[in-house]
Amino acid sequence: MAEQPGTLLFYLKRSTEFLEKKEIPNPRVDAEWILSDLLNLPRIKLYSQFEMPLSPKEIDLYRERIVERSKRKPVAYIIGKKGFHQFEYLVSEDVLIPRPETEELVDYLYKQKETLNQEFPGGFQIWDLCSGSGCIGLSLSQLLRPHHVVLSDISEKAIGTSKRNAEKYQLTDVSFYVSNLDESLPSDLQFEIIVSNPPYIPETEKKEIMPDVLEYEPHLALFVNDILEFHRALFLSAKQRLKPGGWFLMETHPGYIHELENLALSLGFVSSQRILDSSKKERFLFLKTESQFGS
Repeated sequence: MAEQPGTLLFYLKRSTEFLEKKEIPNPRVDAEWILSDLLNLPRIKLYSQFEMPLSPKEIDLYRERIVERSKRKPVAYIIGKKGFHQFEYLVSEDVLIPRPETEELVDYLYKQKETLNQEFPGGFQIWDLCSGSGCIGLSLSQLLRPHHVVLSDISEKAIGTSKRNAEKYQLTDVSFYVSNLDESLPSDLQFEIIVSNPPYIPETEKKEIMPDVLEYEPHLALFVNDILEFHRALFLSAKQRLKPGGWFLMETHPGYIHELENLALSLGFVSSQRILDSSKKERFLFLKTESQFGS
């Protein structure tokens, strides 16, 4: 296909070359996502619109956004949204960008839907602890149809983002708390299921983190100074909020999951299971509390 100046293909190629020179991974894919968002076209539709001319305003906006990407700003922050499971959530630099591994966490519970209905025949409530954008809790609200979902995060700005995402999907069976773990939750509030993607990267591993993440994503949601002490507090908060026979499922650091499992069991959880992610890493920890009927 002949490449005409001023067309979609012309600027897509130039942007890809520019990002390549800046050593951005997957430059063509990033250039396509940014352009598809700008034009409000599905990415696959770009291929049938290569000869479409761009307006001066579209050209200027596209250049601005490509320059942002060249400075390692993540595409999700540039376009303000990220696909997750069957949904798409608003994101900003106040929240982590939802990861494929976290989609797997949601999908694991989704596939347990029948088991959940058997174990909790009267229905169940879910707590999304350290909720960030709300991608976990809001997805489970739509996939599992629980009685209610509570989302909590220590960051007021993160809770603001999750509220906007709930409004986007017109979800009314959810509530929100700005809270350090369970400190600000009503004292009598308990759950059948708690799900969490808490910060779990030790501060000592900062130097190993990609600049896209380190320079833009909120460190409060990523890093912990003492991984065992933080998780001790997290486990205690979760355990006292779980009903008998309740489930606690969390994403965590594969290098520490054995220590965290032992810690959780020492604090009174009665069963545990380490679950592999799609890369065959032990990424998820599934814990249960003692049933009211005993073992």
